[in-house]
Amino acid sequence: MLKHRAISIILIFWALATVAQDKIAFKASDNLDVVAHLYEIDPSYPYIILLHQENYSKGEFKEIAISLLKLKYNCLAVDLRYGEIVNSIPNETALNAKEANVLRSMYDAQIDIEAAINYAYNVSNQEVILLGSSFSGTLAIKIAKDNPKVKAVIAYSPGEFFRNKFLIHDEMEGFDKPLYIAGSQLEYPYLTRLTELVAKDKIIVFQPQNSGGKHGAKALWKSDDVSKEYWLSLLMFINNLR
Repeated sequence: MLKHRAISIILIFWALATVAQDKIAFKASDNLDVVAHLYEIDPSYPYIILLHQENYSKGEFKEIAISLLKLKYNCLAVDLRYGEIVNSIPNETALNAKEANVLRSMYDAQIDIEAAINYAYNVSNQEVILLGSSFSGTLAIKIAKDNPKVKAVIAYSPGEFFRNKFLIHDEMEGFDKPLYIAGSQLEYPYLTRLTELVAKDKIIVFQPQNSGGKHGAKALWKSDDVSKEYWLSLLMFINNLR
């Protein structure tokens, strides 16, 4: 019964997807202009910060953010300095970084995430949720561990993208915030090993049952044949954070 009700809620979310976004910019610690789409329904609501996968942009979340607003969270979809284009939406932070000739690797995107956390926290004065996709999911976990402004992390298909800098497997030892991990069926065994040091009462590792699923947050796109399954699991996690 609960499952059918949750799926009905998801369908309502999609039917009500009419909220517009505003383009904003804020400064990273190296003075780079970080561009983001702001989806705001009430500035006093907490924020979910949406972080794209490699070679993508804030466009990864153009439909995902609208659905999350119905849970009474504002959303901030950030262009990280490592990326290109998706859903016809270019990565403007990456373009700014190239023009400014600043460091712009996947690893350097950390300071963009930190800037986004500070921006959202300063608006609402509430802890944020980080939602990362692929490499940015890994960075979200690393940053959240010791950042008091982060309440929880949602990471789609994180992995060891930064072996020359750190191992996220080891970084997760002692992680004491709610952590939601999701990936495809093929990724599930890897993700369970990756997160084995996290206390069981702090983590959910989700795998789809009715299809192979997708890598990254695009598993939540309506075009994915198993997106409702991903959404049901995510909604339950977010609702339990209240």
